[in-house]
Amino acid sequence: MNLYNRVCEVLDIEVPIIQAGMAGDRITTVELIVNVCEAGGLGTLGAAYMQPEDIRQTVQEIRKHTDKTFAVNLFATDMIDNTVGMEEVQHMLDTMRDVLHIKRSGQKIKTQNLFKDQFKVLVEEQVPVVSTAFGILPSYAMKIAKEQGMKVITMITTVREALEAQEQGTDIIVAQGSEAGGHRGTFDMNEHPNGANIGLFSLVPQVVDRVNIPVVASGGIMDGRGLIAALTLGASGIQMGTVFLATKESGAHSCYKQALYESDEESTVITKNFSGRPARGIKNAFIKDFDHSKIQPLAFLTQNAVTGDIRKAAAKQSNKEYMSLWCGQGTRLLEKDKTATEIINTTMQQAKSILTTFNYR
Repeated sequence: MNLYNRVCEVLDIEVPIIQAGMAGDRITTVELIVNVCEAGGLGTLGAAYMQPEDIRQTVQEIRKHTDKTFAVNLFATDMIDNTVGMEEVQHMLDTMRDVLHIKRSGQKIKTQNLFKDQFKVLVEEQVPVVSTAFGILPSYAMKIAKEQGMKVITMITTVREALEAQEQGTDIIVAQGSEAGGHRGTFDMNEHPNGANIGLFSLVPQVVDRVNIPVVASGGIMDGRGLIAALTLGASGIQMGTVFLATKESGAHSCYKQALYESDEESTVITKNFSGRPARGIKNAFIKDFDHSKIQPLAFLTQNAVTGDIRKAAAKQSNKEYMSLWCGQGTRLLEKDKTATEIINTTMQQAKSILTTFNYR
C-alpha cells in the first residue's frame, strides 16, 4: 500500500511527512534532520535565528550524513526593532530576573536583519528546499530560487495567504491550523493581531479547493490518524513539530520535554509575551505574570531579544516556569523516548492500517 503522492514527487521524498523547521535553541539538530530524511520524510533546519556561517556549517554537516532531500526554514519578515515601551517592559521583566537571580544586561538591544545573508548561503550551498514562516520569499529570492531549481514551501494561515503564495511561485503550501504549536505564520499582524486562528479541519479543505499546488496540513497532528484525516480533507501530506520535539534526537531541554509529557489539550495558550508575536505554548509563570501585569509586550523581535536572558537563565537552571515551551494541542498523544525514525515508521504503519480497515485498494 503506497502513500506516495504529489508532495513526495515535488520534494523527492518517500513519505508525505515534513518535520517542522523549529527555530531557536538548536532544537532541530543535525541528527534529527538526518534521521527524518533517512526515514523517508523531509527534515528541516530551523535556521531563522542562526548566523549565516552557522547555517553553512550545519548544512555541510547534514550532507555528511545523508544524500536525501532536506529543507532550511527562514523568517520572511522584516527584522526591525521597535523600542516603544521598553523601560516599562524591562521593569516588569526585572521581577522575573530577581526570581532567577540574574541582573538586567546594560547592552543595547539590536536585532540583526540576517535574511539576505542567510538566503545567500542557501543558494551557495545549493540547499534543495527553502521554507518560510510569516510570509513569502521576497520576489528577488523567489526568482533566484526558481533559477537554482530550489523548491519553495510557504506556511499560511488563511485562504488569501495561500492564493498569494501560489501566485508568487510557491511550490508547496503548509496550511497551519490554530492547533499548531509555536508561532502563528500569519502574514499581516496588523490585520490579525493575535494571528489568524482557523482550525485545521476548516482551513485545509478551503485552501485545497482554491489552489492548484500541493497542500500540507499542520497543527495538532501526531500520528497516522492525523495523516489519514489530512489526506481525506484533500491535503497531500502533513507537517509535524511537537511530536519531533520530544524525540531522542531533539535538542529540546530535558525539562522542556518533561513539560510536554505532563501537558494536555488544555495546557497551551497563544501568547505574545516571549517574542512579541503570537505563538502557542504551555502556560507557565512567565506567561501568567506578564499577563497579570497588563503591560503590552514589545514588537517582534524586540520582545524576543529582551526576554532572551530570562529564557537562557531558566534553561540553565532547568526552570520550566520561565522558558518558552512551544507546542501544539495534541500532547496527550506523545510517547516517551521515541526516535524520529520510529515516529515516521509508526505514523506510516498506522495510516496504512487505517486504510486497510476501510478496505482501501
